Amino acid sequence: MFIDTHCHLDAPEFGPDAAAVRAQAARQQVAMCVLPAVAVANFEAVRTLAHAGGDAYALGIHPLYVKTAQDDDLDRLDAALQQHRDDPRLVAVGEIGLDLFVPELRVAPLRARQQHFYVTQLKLARKYGLPVLLHVRRSVDQVLKGLRAVARADWHGIAHAFNGSAQQAQSFIDLGFKLGFGGAVTYERALQLRRLAASLPLDAIVLETDAPDMPPHWLYKTAQQREAGEVQGVNSPAELPRIAAALAELRGISAAELAAATTRNALAALPKLGRLVTAE
Repeated sequence: MFIDTHCHLDAPEFGPDAAAVRAQAARQQVAMCVLPAVAVANFEAVRTLAHAGGDAYALGIHPLYVKTAQDDDLDRLDAALQQHRDDPRLVAVGEIGLDLFVPELRVAPLRARQQHFYVTQLKLARKYGLPVLLHVRRSVDQVLKGLRAVARADWHGIAHAFNGSAQQAQSFIDLGFKLGFGGAVTYERALQLRRLAASLPLDAIVLETDAPDMPPHWLYKTAQQREAGEVQGVNSPAELPRIAAALAELRGISAAELAAATTRNALAALPKLGRLVTAE
């Protein structure tokens, strides 16, 4: 079986078809999806979808959403984590982190604002004893600095869509984190990422789709193709086994071995998942 550790089933691209998309993934042996929130406005949506589909969810405020977040949204997150702390399907705080790819987020005032939201959410994760799902786009060292500043002996979680160096990967592993790999590893031109995916310890890797984003190569259309009328494919959790097969080939192991290992790793990264998988 497979666990998609990062899937935005509540995204507008899925809309009323979310249940059918999830059912298709189940037919592809995707036993569990983790649905991270990105803003207060979608807390209820991810919770409802997780309960309806037998999945798990996380609550958090994404760095791309700090620009439009209200000042009291961190208090609202605290209240939601308190309200649902006994919900077995609430498995993490996320998606949280830092984004230093978007130009306006790299400079004042939004750089300081997203840093404030990130550190405060780390403290909430520590308060409620939950793992974190980390957004680390062009910000690995800064995200690691935040984790070390908000000291916790038993950090768990996932560095989502990891694309850093081997040294940075080891820093996350040393702190107790797993590293998320998805559709990006299917691109032959992603040489550094593919080398990393092939060489990291197997017990450090988890699978994800980031659906509907981060499409694998077979769904991607270039700008020229789109201008010619070809439709960009929408990524979905049903693509996870094929992504896993590509990663298994890179590592020279069977898809079954990769599925078993990444499932164990997901349960280690998000300990509450274990009860859900057993119950399902």
